Amino acid sequence: MQFSMGIDAGGTYTDAVIVRDSDGVVVASNKARTTYPDLLIGIKNAIDGLDGKYLKDIKLVSASTTLSTNTILEDTGYPVGLVMVGEYAIPESHSIKNFTTITGGHGPNGEETNPLDLEAVEEFALKMKDSVSAFAISSYFSVRNSDHELRVKETLQKLTGLPVVCGHELSQDLGAYERGITAYLNAQLIPITDHFIDTIITEMQRRNINARLLMLKCDGSVVGIDEAKEKPIESIFSGPAASLVGASHLADRDTCVTIDVGGTSTDVSMMHNGLPELSDYGATVGGWQTKVKAIRMETSAMGGDSQIWIRNQDINIGPRRVIPLCVAAEKYPSLIDKLKTARTPSKMQMSESIQPTKFFVRTGNKPIELGTYEQEILDRIGDDPVSITEIFTDRLPSAVFMDLLIQKRLIQAIGFTPTDALHVLGIYNEWNTEASNLGATVLGRLTIKEKSKFCEYVNDMFASNMVLYLMSYLLRDVDQTEIKKVIDGDFFTKFKLSTPVVLLGGPVRAYADKVRELLDADIIVPEHAEVGNAVGALVGKGIKRIEILIKTVSKGTKSGIMVFSPGKREKFFSYPDAVEYATEIGNKMVLEYMREAGLDKGDVKVEMNRADIFLQGTSGTPLETKFTFVGIGMPNMN
Repeated sequence: MQFSMGIDAGGTYTDAVIVRDSDGVVVASNKARTTYPDLLIGIKNAIDGLDGKYLKDIKLVSASTTLSTNTILEDTGYPVGLVMVGEYAIPESHSIKNFTTITGGHGPNGEETNPLDLEAVEEFALKMKDSVSAFAISSYFSVRNSDHELRVKETLQKLTGLPVVCGHELSQDLGAYERGITAYLNAQLIPITDHFIDTIITEMQRRNINARLLMLKCDGSVVGIDEAKEKPIESIFSGPAASLVGASHLADRDTCVTIDVGGTSTDVSMMHNGLPELSDYGATVGGWQTKVKAIRMETSAMGGDSQIWIRNQDINIGPRRVIPLCVAAEKYPSLIDKLKTARTPSKMQMSESIQPTKFFVRTGNKPIELGTYEQEILDRIGDDPVSITEIFTDRLPSAVFMDLLIQKRLIQAIGFTPTDALHVLGIYNEWNTEASNLGATVLGRLTIKEKSKFCEYVNDMFASNMVLYLMSYLLRDVDQTEIKKVIDGDFFTKFKLSTPVVLLGGPVRAYADKVRELLDADIIVPEHAEVGNAVGALVGKGIKRIEILIKTVSKGTKSGIMVFSPGKREKFFSYPDAVEYATEIGNKMVLEYMREAGLDKGDVKVEMNRADIFLQGTSGTPLETKFTFVGIGMPNMN
């Protein structure tokens, strides 16, 4: 009997599952805290908790991770040189480093608009080769003619020997600047993704797991490891994509909406007829608008590790993430006594950063370029947690500088969280319950609530927010304030959904009943909901989308029918010949992709959609015809 293993390295937890290939049943699962900056420790811990008897029979391993997303958000990617070819409209607010614009580019029909300035490319290459780790290129209308991008790539590789990424290799959508951003970010991530993949391969070899390795993309599909290394930008949001695919599999629903509650965030997404719903605009991460096909997702900064804080007796959840009191007390026993003697700041001082249950501890990271006041604050924080009143003994607390030190990852915050509330209510008891109880008692006094009532209120508030994010996703054109009025109001009605709602994440069972009170819907909490991401990393389908444009060109001797496909353009004089070619090349490219990704042994189904554009009031030959080919295949686990 053979098995497959899924691994998801998330922001808070690293999950691992083993699935029996014959029927897709989960036979073993485990969660471990994600470890930074070395994810390997968390991966080892997650696999260590699995039943070892299955490991020798694993023939397929598939992974998903938030590594790419976090790298972009934290601006910790490797330095890249960006070459933009053509007349670009570059936003003044851009934060691109190491870039140049040169003469060249093409028009909408693939015609050259200006000669390519290779001398400028050579000058930039020699200037940057010792200060960057890779290059990225985007040329104007390269999706219609990639010649200039390819010539720049050849020159850069010849002069520097460094990796080079072209925009047309990542997207066929219009938008030269956004393609440039996509290529730029992709180049930043190549060394990081190489290390992550090599880490998994090393761990597989150490455990004598002889299996094929795949990775999940942010559109919910899986790819072979070679493509994953070449296009790491496609793994951003692969964690939420894994949740969606895993929810569909565990609930056995081809159409469903998923609410995934993690430690850092709550994500809502949708599966329709076995395929994820995709964003119309491409993935946006860290303020960067990319051309990467990704699932459409509603994300909120509310998770199991979100801070619960009080101001004017109002209870707030997030958006900041902290170490839960129950978790911190396991590592720092002194925290118990500090909670027992916690001082409550004045009402005027109370804020998200200044709470009687909030503490700070150093991370051990080396400080760089600190101001005098920042250094003074840091010197007052040691290896054991300290409260805000212990840090600022002689002046009014400064939340601004505390936030700066947290952003620079020099200190970590500890506080009361929804996870602590679950410990108080006896729903969850993995860590130190005494710390949670002490924290709930302190915050309960501030809201005139007994600790259990306080935690029940937090739980109900958390569930109400889950429903709010769900309905905001489904009713995308309705103001969230109006949706909240319906959820919180005392009406003789509530939202009714025709689509099943699948809940994923470790704590979701605690909120399921309240969600059912607020929604008239089929609410499903499947078995193994706590490791749905790892299941999704494994059961993702091989999906390939190819777009081909047929365009009528009427310019004297250049008149004809142009066919634009990824990396190619062909001219025809007969529209039917162009359609025949487009149909043939579209199917061929999908099947070639499946084979190169190692998915050729699965059953591959190719669907084709066609959209024609005519001049108003005319018929006959269209001005444009767009073919979209979607190939779907399951990885062969046998």
